[in-house]
Amino acid sequence: MFSHIMVGVSDFERALAFYKPVLGALGVQFRFQDDTRPWAGWQSAPDPRPLFLIGRPHNQQAHQPGNGQMVAFLAASRRQVDAVHALALANGGTCEGPSGLRPQYHAHYYGAYFRDPDGNKLCVACHQPE
Repeated sequence: MFSHIMVGVSDFERALAFYKPVLGALGVQFRFQDDTRPWAGWQSAPDPRPLFLIGRPHNQQAHQPGNGQMVAFLAASRRQVDAVHALALANGGTCEGPSGLRPQYHAHYYGAYFRDPDGNKLCVACHQPE
């Protein structure tokens, strides 16, 4: 369905320091980094797409986090949700909702919500029973 997802950032080095450990904990493969633009990307597996990208907005205007936009990453287990949420907070993220079951979505939805250092809303979720 998706070719790529791009998230704007204002401080590339700070964002890279946040996303590398968070996506690494999810097993998402780092694909490239270009400091001259600046931008970086991670790829899905086993296919090379969709890509998840961070970088300065293309129009070179200031980054503005959206209201209502969120990127949700799939976790293999509830334990991985907990670990990634903790790692996000330890690397400059802010909590938007601690790890836990959210049966209003479905019986096995276990997720955690946080914002990156630029205010972009993210989620990590597991849809499997414990």
